[in-house]
Amino acid sequence: MTRQDLFELAARNMRNARLRNALTTIGIAVGVASLVAMMSLGIGLQRFANQQLMKSGMFQTVFVTSRQDPRNMDEERDNNAGTKPEESPALDDAARAKIAALPGVEEVAPEVRATAEVEYGDHSNFTMLAGLPWSARDEDSMEKMKGHFFSSATAEEAILQRDFAKKLDANPENLLGKTIVVRYARRQGGGPEGFQIERQQKSFLVVGLLDEQPYGGMRMISRARVFVPTQTALSMELMQPADTQQLVRADPAERNYSMLTVRMVSATQAEAVEDAVKKMHFSAYSYLDATRSMRRFFAVLDMFLGIFGSLALAVASLAIVNTLVMAVLERRREIGIMKAIGASDSDVKRIFFAEAATMGFFGGVIGVALGWLIGRAINLGANLYLHRLKMPPEGLLMVPLWLAAAAVLFAVLVSVVAGIYPAARAARLDPVEALRYE
Repeated sequence: MTRQDLFELAARNMRNARLRNALTTIGIAVGVASLVAMMSLGIGLQRFANQQLMKSGMFQTVFVTSRQDPRNMDEERDNNAGTKPEESPALDDAARAKIAALPGVEEVAPEVRATAEVEYGDHSNFTMLAGLPWSARDEDSMEKMKGHFFSSATAEEAILQRDFAKKLDANPENLLGKTIVVRYARRQGGGPEGFQIERQQKSFLVVGLLDEQPYGGMRMISRARVFVPTQTALSMELMQPADTQQLVRADPAERNYSMLTVRMVSATQAEAVEDAVKKMHFSAYSYLDATRSMRRFFAVLDMFLGIFGSLALAVASLAIVNTLVMAVLERRREIGIMKAIGASDSDVKRIFFAEAATMGFFGGVIGVALGWLIGRAINLGANLYLHRLKMPPEGLLMVPLWLAAAAVLFAVLVSVVAGIYPAARAARLDPVEALRYE
C-alpha cells in the first residue's frame, strides 16, 4: 500500500464520520490552543524582560569597583582571589585609562553624584546631583522625556526629574530653556594634609524634564533629581561620599572613583571585559550575571506552562482513542475484507495511524491559529489597560514560528500515540470473524 493510497483511504474514512471526527479534531485544537497560549505567555514575558534590559543598556554594561571599598559586596570572594583588599590597586584615572583600552570598550564613565542646592527664582531645594555619561542619550527614558538631551558632553546644561522640577515651579515645563543656579561643595587641592572644601555655585540651562529614572533605577546615579554631563560634573570637582573615606588614607592627594561604569560596543563583549577587569584585581559585576538566574527562571516557567498546557491535549487524546475504537467496531467487515485480500497487520495499523495523524495535524493547525488569536486578544486587553495607566503598549504574548511548528508536530505525535491501541486492536481482528460480524 503506497503512502498516497494510505492517506486517501484515511481521508475517506474521516469523511464518513464527519461529526465525530470533527469534534475530536476540535478537542485537539483546544488542547493545542491552550498549550500555545501558555507557552507564548512565557516566551513573551521573557522577550519583554530582555527588551527592557537591552533598552537600558544594562546588557552591555559592566560596573567596576575597588576591592578597597568597604561596601564591596564581593569582599569575601575577593579575599580568596589571591589579592588582599588593602593591596589592590586604586580606582583612579590610570585605572580608568587602562580599562578604556580593553577591546570592545566604548566608554568608561565614573559615577559622579553629590548633594547640591538648586535655586530658581524665589525657590531653592536641596537634592542629589549626578553626572550622566554621553552614552545615556540612547537610553529608553531619554526618548520619553520632555525637551532634549545635552548638546555636548561638556555642556553646562541640566536635565531635571519632573517631580523635583515641580518644587521649583508649579508648571515644570516653564523651566525648559531657563537657567538654574546650583550650589555645591567643591574639593580643592590635596597633599599630606588632605584637601580643602569650598562652597561654589554654577549656572545651568535646563534642557529636559524626565518622567522616569535613567537606567530603570538600577544605578546609584538613577536616584538623583538633577543630571548634568559627566565631564561637566568632573570639572566641578564635586565633594562626593567616597571623598570622606579617602580623607583618612595615607595619601589623599590623588582622587579615586567609587565606581566606574564600563559600556561595551556590543553585549556579546561584556563577559570578556568583565573577566579582564577582574584580572586587574578590581571587582566587576554585570547584569549578565543576574540574567543567568533570570533565564533559569523563565526556563522553569516555560516548562510548567508547557506541562499545564499539555494537560488539555492529553484529555483530547482520549477522544482520539474513543473515536478510533468506534471506527474499529464500525468497520470490522471492511477490515476483514482488506485482510482477506492480502492486507497485512502492519497495513491495517498504518491506516489507523494515518487517520490519527490527520486529525492531529488539522487539530494542531487550527489550535495554533486559535492560540494566536487568544494571544492577540490578551495583548489587546493588556494594552487597553496600559493605555488607561498612560503607559506605552507592550507585546506580552508572542507565537514564534518554531513554537507553531513544534505545537503541530506535538499534536501529531500525541495523536499517533493515542492511536496505538485502536490500531493494534484492528490489526488483531480475525478476517473470518470480521466477515461473519454482519
